[in-house]
Amino acid sequence: MTTIVAVKKNGQVAIASESLTTFGDLRLGRHYKGEYEKILHLHDSYIGICGSSAHHLVISNVMSRFEDLKLGSRMEVFETFRQIHPILKEHAFLNPKEEEDDPYESSQITALIANRTGIYGVYSYREVFEYDRFWSIGSGRNFALGAMFAVYDRLKTAKEIARVGVEAGIEFDTSSAGPIVVHTVKLNEKGKK
Repeated sequence: MTTIVAVKKNGQVAIASESLTTFGDLRLGRHYKGEYEKILHLHDSYIGICGSSAHHLVISNVMSRFEDLKLGSRMEVFETFRQIHPILKEHAFLNPKEEEDDPYESSQITALIANRTGIYGVYSYREVFEYDRFWSIGSGRNFALGAMFAVYDRLKTAKEIARVGVEAGIEFDTSSAGPIVVHTVKLNEKGKK
């Protein structure tokens, strides 16, 4: 899996991840692959994706086709993922089944989005949450959340806090390893609220 975090503080948002890919018990470290970054940069947003290793390429391909990709609010993120769900099924052959009694088809994607308006989390059934301080996804998320909680009031920048979160994931999660990749964006007035 992975450790991906996003942090909002002092007019900036940072998104960070580690770089390990795993296939069951097999670990594919940064030095064994050309494309190691887990964070996509599309239309002024950074999108960290966890789950299947196929998601990164599929989402990059599908979202790059949108001329006017909108990810600037909770509802815009929801609408974008609602629109791409049938595309994922029809053109990328997504299997939307999880459990027989699920209320909705699954997009099988967990993502964290950071941009000038803030931080958004997207989950399997296209649930979207907006986060005011920080959040994490992936198998190292619990370690990252605890570490970021511990340092949030003591560190000054979103970048520093994000790095601490990913470092905790790398330290304790068997499916996370360096190097760490961090991107920062200046928040607009809506994002600062």
